[in-house]
Amino acid sequence: MHRADHHPSRRAFLDVTGAMVAAGLTAGCTSDSARPGRQGPSAAATPMPTPVPAAGRHQAGITLPQPAQRNLLAVVADLGATVAAGPLLAELGETIRALTAGTDVRLLGLEPGDLTVTVGVGPRLVRSAGATLPGAADLPRFSRERIAPRARGGDLLLQICADDALLPPVVAAALLHQAGDRVHERWRQSARRGTNVPIGNGLTAPRNPLGFIDGIVGPHTTAEQQRDLWLAGPPAVAGGTLAVLRRMELDLPRFAALSVAEQEAVFGRHRAGGAPLSGGPVASGPDLGAKTPDGRYVVPADAHVRRANPAVVGTGLMLRRSYSTDDPAPGLLFISFQNDLRTFTATLTHMDTSDALLRFTTTTASATFLILPGFDRQHPLGAELFA
Repeated sequence: MHRADHHPSRRAFLDVTGAMVAAGLTAGCTSDSARPGRQGPSAAATPMPTPVPAAGRHQAGITLPQPAQRNLLAVVADLGATVAAGPLLAELGETIRALTAGTDVRLLGLEPGDLTVTVGVGPRLVRSAGATLPGAADLPRFSRERIAPRARGGDLLLQICADDALLPPVVAAALLHQAGDRVHERWRQSARRGTNVPIGNGLTAPRNPLGFIDGIVGPHTTAEQQRDLWLAGPPAVAGGTLAVLRRMELDLPRFAALSVAEQEAVFGRHRAGGAPLSGGPVASGPDLGAKTPDGRYVVPADAHVRRANPAVVGTGLMLRRSYSTDDPAPGLLFISFQNDLRTFTATLTHMDTSDALLRFTTTTASATFLILPGFDRQHPLGAELFA
């Protein structure tokens, strides 16, 4: 669900019962049986997911857990003009520790399981701490956007993820209750990931709403993450990263009307297994120079894997995730993490010119956030940036 102009934050906690019912209906439609290590729906009990520590050098919900949880709720809000960011973030950090530990009564008796909450701050707040800091720049505008003013930008991101679909709305209500009148919600979006499939090298990835395996290319190794994902400095942001959120409507009927071969030409990969059209394993990069006997590129010139290829664009890797949405229209919520905003902006600029996939998308919400470094009892959330 996505909404704008919500009820005041303190009422959010009181209204959570309805959200729990809605989440329960969603959970009843979600298959568990295909997840490795999970019992099917006929089993007597489902093992609890492994807890994810909230404290550490990096915030949870980015590279941990692996694979990412099935359910996500993104809440984007603004801070009041006179609100000090430092104390608010510190409070939210302590609330997150209590929620993930299962000691906050606002969980209403639910087990936290693999719950993670990831907090980011928008460009306005970052600029208040330093005009040249990573995360101080707003996203530019791109083509194929139909974005209402309240769905562009924002001061605060709460990314709430869990395998249990009941948890995200309950946790969001608790966090907004803690923030009280200091924050004003702009928009929110609940979303879910498809079933994970193996892509090689011990990695898995889900299918996106168009039926193709998503997130194959990314900073998977520690070395790649240090190079392209995590911020190395300045000290106030070291261990953080930059996030981009883009909510899109998809023209599913028009895409479904294409033949499988035409759909594969849009992506540049085979739909069934995810391998590049040029051949090789799923996790391998496409051979962009490969041609057919009559001289045509095997991976079409406007295929998504060519237009978004980091080697072609000249950027680092993005940790990308796509989640399925169905309100108000079928679509997806795209989230990417990278340590240089240009990694995203240069890629989308390159795609804007001729990427076949964009013909089936319309962006309806867009924002970027500095994901704060990790925190613990001695180092409150956001303390280095908003001392």
